[in-house]
Amino acid sequence: MERLNEILRELGISKVKLAKFLGVSRQMIYNYLDLEDLNKWPKDKKVLMLNLLGIKSADELDTIKVDTDYILDVETRINNLFATSSKNDFSDSASMFAGLGKKQKELLNNIVDLIKEELEDEKDNQAYATYQYLFHYLQSMDNSRELKYILAYTAKTMGFIKPMEFVYNEDEQFIFESILFTALTLYNNGGASKSKLAESHKRFVAQIEHRKEEKMSRTLELNTIKIQALKELNYSEINEKNASEVFEKIAEIQSRKITN
Repeated sequence: MERLNEILRELGISKVKLAKFLGVSRQMIYNYLDLEDLNKWPKDKKVLMLNLLGIKSADELDTIKVDTDYILDVETRINNLFATSSKNDFSDSASMFAGLGKKQKELLNNIVDLIKEELEDEKDNQAYATYQYLFHYLQSMDNSRELKYILAYTAKTMGFIKPMEFVYNEDEQFIFESILFTALTLYNNGGASKSKLAESHKRFVAQIEHRKEEKMSRTLELNTIKIQALKELNYSEINEKNASEVFEKIAEIQSRKITN
């Protein structure tokens, strides 16, 4: 059973997704995986698992080599065999999946399932913080192409996509991945210590604080200009009716500052 657990981890199949696929609760999945042998599973669940892994008996588990091609094969099988239940899930959450295509719906459903599984323990503050960071990461991606390169690098190192796949700017992505690989190799081999990098981390913190100050300063400036615009137009607030006029006035006030 240890080998089965390893294979599932390497495939990236969450307990939630596996539970839905087998038609059991998540707790039951843990119970199944605690058994010493796949042959001790209920027969129908064992057959489903064997079909998913593309083997005919539990004896073949040790022969499985999890590479990119195998991951893609299993993904294809689980998506095909999971189609009916996925459609039901989508219909139950119509608003969440509105306007999405089939593969986009499946991807969003898998992401939500995975995050839900990690957040189910309300006392796990690290899990909460991790997915809060992920939320901020997603918020920031449109403003930093390097964040997308990091996602691609991670998917490549974990074997989910081919190492020479480039969906973004190929030259930039190639350079970024090479630099990141060098940095992580240094980190993993113990070639970097906290004391050696303390000065670099100070600059890192200082840069963040400087950006925060600039943002606050810009916010205060815009607030001041907004108040001035409302005052000049004899309005007390911005609403649907006057928004266009107020924004034009704000732009006019900003142009005055540039001219002066």
